[in-house]
Amino acid sequence: MEVAAVRLLRGSALLRRNFPTCLPAWKSPPGALRASHSEALLSPAGSGLPGAPLQTLSDEELMIQSAVKKFAREQVAPLVSTMDENAKMEKSVIQGLFQQGFMAVDVDAKYGGTGASFFSLVLVVEELAKVDASVALICDIQNTVVNGLVRKHGTEEQKAAYLSQLATAKVGSFCLSEAGAGSDSFALKTRAEKKGGHYVLNGSKMWISSAREAELFLVMANADPGAGYRGITCFVVDRDTEGFHVGKAENKLGIRASSTCPLTLEDVKVPEANVLGQVGHGYKYAIGSLNEGRIGIAAQN
Repeated sequence: MEVAAVRLLRGSALLRRNFPTCLPAWKSPPGALRASHSEALLSPAGSGLPGAPLQTLSDEELMIQSAVKKFAREQVAPLVSTMDENAKMEKSVIQGLFQQGFMAVDVDAKYGGTGASFFSLVLVVEELAKVDASVALICDIQNTVVNGLVRKHGTEEQKAAYLSQLATAKVGSFCLSEAGAGSDSFALKTRAEKKGGHYVLNGSKMWISSAREAELFLVMANADPGAGYRGITCFVVDRDTEGFHVGKAENKLGIRASSTCPLTLEDVKVPEANVLGQVGHGYKYAIGSLNEGRIGIAAQN
């Protein structure tokens, strides 16, 4: 089995150009990908407590760092000022993230991902953030929240359909927050009414990251308002679905190239097959994905 660095940078021109002499040595036992040196330090056997502090990275992790640094320096850094001034992510940067495998770091290779570890993802986000927080954020959300939800809770058919797109070409967006929810993120007003083999979604969302660039949206809506938060369900919605509208991006003080937009849903018809996971379990899925996302946010600081 190839080690994490090889999978992370599979097919990468940067890898072939910068590490040609390393390739023959990039072989390791099957467990190498899931138990890197640094991850082992964090999980001492049987203790459940942190072990030694992270002072060194494995050779593979150092290679990943080096490749991400090079990508950020050559393809992101020259565009940082322009993207900030225009409050818009350059398409070439997004394309580069996909080409390098940075938008599906821990997605299995059979779905088009790189099959690396979560720790490898943290390294990628950390290095991108050193150059541009906006680029790091779109990468973090794609991996920890969007891909993570589909990977953990999607059916095999959904994984084959959506993960392959999210891994190679399409930006995804997670849609939870609403203007009237206040501090209670799960007091959702967006409703999903079952009608035959479809659900009809109505409502609005606020402060949705990556919405301008996204083509696939994971929308949280309440399919059983009488059950309170236990009615919240996750739906996969295509951007081109009739009645689904992405509003104007917020004019933010910082991290301007990362879009933050409102959404409106007016009689948006979604097939029952687009329910992600179980009806009424959306709140559980959201909590889990947001916790992973917070690790990615920490990696940016």
